[in-house]
Amino acid sequence: MPKRDIIQEAEDTIQALQKINPDLKIGDISLATLEEAFNLAVANRKQLTTAEKQVTDLSNERVTLLDNLWDMLKRVRNGIKGIYGDNSSQYELVGGTRLSEKKKPAKKTATPPTS
Repeated sequence: MPKRDIIQEAEDTIQALQKINPDLKIGDISLATLEEAFNLAVANRKQLTTAEKQVTDLSNERVTLLDNLWDMLKRVRNGIKGIYGDNSSQYELVGGTRLSEKKKPAKKTATPPTS
């Protein structure tokens, strides 16, 4: 079931009431009160859309900034690795894992064929 667009329905109802009888009042709801509520909802939707765009822009900017920062960190680590070696304490200080602390790959043993 499609999501209802209440703002569109309100706009259609306002136009219909203007044709039927602009002075019609249903309980405490007049055309003026309906239009006021409609205008507030439209303004709120515009503010929300603007805020969502700003959040998207900030999020995209954050991704770009973090990507640039990560590239710099990798370059610094690689530079320290090149200068001091991949088993140095300096390399470990900048976030690298020393070669002597890395796991050695397990040797694969051949399994005898089953008959």
